[in-house]
Amino acid sequence: MPKVRIDNTLEMYYEDHDFTDPWRTAETVVLHHGNAKNCELWYAWVPLLARQYRVVRLDARGFGQSTVPPPGYPWSLGGFAEDLKKLLDALGLDRVHLIGETVGGTISLQFAYQYPERLKSLTVCTSPYKFRGDSSYIQNRDLVAREGVDAWVRKTSHQRINPGQSDPQHMEWYAQQMSRTAKHVVVETLTYLSGQDLSNILPQISVPTLVLVSEDGHKRSPDRAEGMRRLIPNSKLVVLPGTSGYVQHSFPERCVAAWREFVGGLN
Repeated sequence: MPKVRIDNTLEMYYEDHDFTDPWRTAETVVLHHGNAKNCELWYAWVPLLARQYRVVRLDARGFGQSTVPPPGYPWSLGGFAEDLKKLLDALGLDRVHLIGETVGGTISLQFAYQYPERLKSLTVCTSPYKFRGDSSYIQNRDLVAREGVDAWVRKTSHQRINPGQSDPQHMEWYAQQMSRTAKHVVVETLTYLSGQDLSNILPQISVPTLVLVSEDGHKRSPDRAEGMRRLIPNSKLVVLPGTSGYVQHSFPERCVAAWREFVGGLN
């Protein structure tokens, strides 16, 4: 299993996929998962990208096969961003295309603010930038504390992969992946995130940024994606018509097509 020693508290698991022509130097795409998830959730993106790009997907601190810190760890978006920077250093990656989903996108926004010189582009999928004032994060935290991670995942699964529109086996696998996350990690990260608001740093992000969201999600929370587009100077919002749920998981082919069009316009 490929792991990198990030510091004395973290061994980070990652997967490295490269099916590009060996005589060419390929650009690298890094895929960052969201809260209570792991790199497996990107499974459908890898074959869509890895013929033209080196694709690195990681398990962030506390998730998947990376080290799980004990209760009381001082979680922070800056800490997640620093972990990612150290992974890029260890792999010898200078500048990459970074794609984050849900809270992984939030972490990616923080990374773009702290380390803009390490990015060629930034993409965020179904990602919040403002948690403070949204009671759902504390409600979810309390649900996890009372009933556990699996109960929380299943009671909120309709927000991610919509029943009736997705393969039930896909939904079950997705739930099982999330439910692997340690209870204290989910409780503590939701507690921390509930007080965060990146509104002040978004105008300082200079990296070309793509904001991806489903049509249904955009209708339900238009201020999330529109607010991000307004605050990030060099950003583009793409709402995928006829889609719902977490579009990066339900419609990966359409997401990658939109990403390719965006990145193609940067050259």
